[in-house]
Amino acid sequence: MGNKVNGECLCGKVKYAATGPFSAFHICHCSQCRRSTGSAHASNIFTTPDRLEWLAGEDKIVHFVPDEPDVISKSFCTHCGSLVPYISAKSGKVIIPAGSLNDDPGILPEDNIFWSDRANWYDTVSQVPRFEGFPIRAKKPK
Repeated sequence: MGNKVNGECLCGKVKYAATGPFSAFHICHCSQCRRSTGSAHASNIFTTPDRLEWLAGEDKIVHFVPDEPDVISKSFCTHCGSLVPYISAKSGKVIIPAGSLNDDPGILPEDNIFWSDRANWYDTVSQVPRFEGFPIRAKKPK
């Protein structure tokens, strides 16, 4: 077995552990992932169900299972709304939202998928100023 990493939702009511090695780490730009996360992309790590252990708050998880066959599912904390791991109905794999991890998963993103579907403003992200915090209170890094 590989490294064990911990993760949780924003409010901390849902906690889990996942054991690597993980099978994939994709940055997905499809419109469904953008809508699901409310962001430019989803950062998802893939593994098998036997490598996921719920530590707390499993009763606080709601599973969204779509009526339409090609719409992605998702799971989230009922208290704070944060995405948490779920089993994909299509692949049977566990999808771990990488941003919910507290620890280094020991795997780096391997690709940007559905690149042609990316948000029309995404390409400018690397060109805008960077701050260590909110721009009003923070100084630009040197």
